[in-house]
Amino acid sequence: MSSRTLPLLFINLGGEMLYILDQRLRAQNIPADKAKKVMNDIITTMFNKKFLEELFKPQELYSKKALRTVFDRLAHASIMRLNQASMDKLYDLMTMAFKYQVLLCPRAKDILLVSFNHMDAIKDFVKDTPSVLSQVDETYRQLIEMYTPLSSGEFQLIRQTLLIFFQDMHIRVSIFLKDKVQNSNGRFVLPISGPVPHGTHIPGLIRMFSCNGEEVKRLQFRNGGNYTSVLREGSFEMFGERVIKLGTNMYSVSRPVETHMSGTSKNSATERTISPNPLAKEELNMLARLMGGMEVQKPGNADSGFRVNLFATDEEEEEALISRPDEFSYDVIKIQATKNQQANAELAKIMGDFTEEAGEPCSSSANSKGDDLLAMMDGL
Repeated sequence: MSSRTLPLLFINLGGEMLYILDQRLRAQNIPADKAKKVMNDIITTMFNKKFLEELFKPQELYSKKALRTVFDRLAHASIMRLNQASMDKLYDLMTMAFKYQVLLCPRAKDILLVSFNHMDAIKDFVKDTPSVLSQVDETYRQLIEMYTPLSSGEFQLIRQTLLIFFQDMHIRVSIFLKDKVQNSNGRFVLPISGPVPHGTHIPGLIRMFSCNGEEVKRLQFRNGGNYTSVLREGSFEMFGERVIKLGTNMYSVSRPVETHMSGTSKNSATERTISPNPLAKEELNMLARLMGGMEVQKPGNADSGFRVNLFATDEEEEEALISRPDEFSYDVIKIQATKNQQANAELAKIMGDFTEEAGEPCSSSANSKGDDLLAMMDGL
C-alpha cells in the first residue's frame, strides 16, 4: 500500500464531483450567479491551505465511509443542498468514473496525467476568481513536486492501492453501459485495441538473443487485438497538452446518467461486516483535523439556498433511497471527540484560520461549528 495515494484519490474524485455538479446545475437552470457561487465555494474549501496540509501528509487511505463523509461535507460547503439519494448517486458516479480511469491508464504513471486533466478543468471553473485560482495553482505545484520524481514502481504501487480501494465497487452507470465499456454485472470491459503505452512496442514479436547479446532468432505471434503505435507522451508540467483524454469531462455532451446497483453476495466486504479497524481512532482523529477547514454554509433565508436533484424527478429520488441495498449505504460517520479539549481547540483554530482566509470575521461561532462537526461523527 502506498502512503502517497490519498491526494490523488481526493483530487480526482473531487474533479469528477465538480463535473457532475456543473452538469446538474445547468440542467436544472440554476441562475448563473448561484451556480458560480456553488462551484467557487466548493473549490475554495477543497483547496483550503490547512486542509491540503493534512491531505498531503504521508498516510494510508481512509476507509470508504470516512472518505464518503469528507465528500458529503465538501458537497455542502455552499448554499446547495443534496438529499441522501442524490448524494449517494453523486458519490457512486464519482467513484466509478475514477475507477474506470485508473483501470484504463496505459501506464501507472499516467494516473498523474489523469489528475492534471482534472486540475486543468478545476482551474477553468475558477478562472475568473484570482484568489481561488491561486489556491489551485499552489496545489498544482505541490503535485508536480511530490509526484513527478517518483519511479515507475512507485506509481505502480499507487495504482494497486487505488484498485484495491475500488475492487468491491461494481455500480452500473448508464453512460458506461451505453458505450459498452461496462457489463451488466458492473465490471468494466478492458479494450484490446488502440495505442500501446508510451515506451513500449506493439505486441506480436519475440526476439531471442545469444549469451553475447546478439539477436539469433525472431518469432511472431498473433496478439489478439488491434493495437496501434504509441502516442506521444503527455506533458507533466503545469501547462501543456496531456494527450490522454482520461479525466476530462465526459458530461460535456448532455445526456442522462443513471446508476444501478449490481448484485453482491452476503460475503461482500462492507463496512458493516468487517471487524473494527485497530487504527480507527487515529483515522478519525486525522479526519477531524482534515475536515476542520470544511465549513457548511447555512442559507440565511429561504431564497438564498437551493436543492439539486441528480434524478429526473423527486419521485425517482425517493424510490432510489428506499430501494438502495444496505451494502451500498454509507452511514454518516460521527467522531466522538467533544471530550478532547485539545482536539477541539486545534479544530477551532483551523476553522478560525479558514474563516479569516474567506474574509469572514472570526467569532465565538467557530467553536460551536467545530463542536457541530465533531458531534456529527461518532466512530466507525
